[in-house]
Amino acid sequence: MRFWGDAFDVAVNVPDWVVLERQISSRLRAGEGFSLATINLDHLVKLRKDVRFRDAYAAQDLVVADGNPIVWMSKLAGRPVSLIPGSDAILPLVRIAAAHGKTLALVGSTDDTLAAAKTYLERKVPGTRIVATIAPPMGFDPAGSSADSVLDALHEAGADMAFLALGAPKQELFAAHGRRKLGHVGFVSIGAGLDFFSGAQVRAPAWVRAIAMEWLWRALSQPARLIPRYAKCFGILPVELFHALKLRFDPAQITPARQGK
Repeated sequence: MRFWGDAFDVAVNVPDWVVLERQISSRLRAGEGFSLATINLDHLVKLRKDVRFRDAYAAQDLVVADGNPIVWMSKLAGRPVSLIPGSDAILPLVRIAAAHGKTLALVGSTDDTLAAAKTYLERKVPGTRIVATIAPPMGFDPAGSSADSVLDALHEAGADMAFLALGAPKQELFAAHGRRKLGHVGFVSIGAGLDFFSGAQVRAPAWVRAIAMEWLWRALSQPARLIPRYAKCFGILPVELFHALKLRFDPAQITPARQGK
């Protein structure tokens, strides 16, 4: 499945959980680095205006569909992909890392949140080894000297895979930067996933997620921050729906994807 605009082209190149787990397992086993992004409507909004974000997405090795609208549009385009939220991907990837004897790092959020998430993951998945928890300071530049300091810490700790809870676009920018600097490390952008494990945020109940209303749950929990964001997301839906239909009925009109490594 592909999403695009006037100056960018993003492909969802990991269509389902089986492919995701196979890709991550293969790369960890071979000691190969990677960067994983989770595309959603909010990212599509940001991609329209942020050149650095577009460049960062172009540098991602793996992209999954994070959000029901992305999944629905993929079906409309005749190229269905599965829903793989970043928050839901954490535990499966931790299990894969543990099975291969690989080490993990948690980057982002706050020291308290990271400590609680570390405790949770090590208790939940036997064999988990979290060798670094790093909460970057305010004003963190995801591609500057402060990012290099975090990368140095990851290298010194011997981290094989790092979960990035920095929010978009910082986490994707940092992943792209880290991919260039530490070629053997896997960078996984997961948004607020660690906050759910630590209890810093309460995730929507399973039944709310099952009826695709988690966005409304989140909006009502943080209206000042999230209602304007979701309004922008709804604003781009007509254009994206048109693009999905165009891809279904006239694929020759779509330019080759710059992703899909």
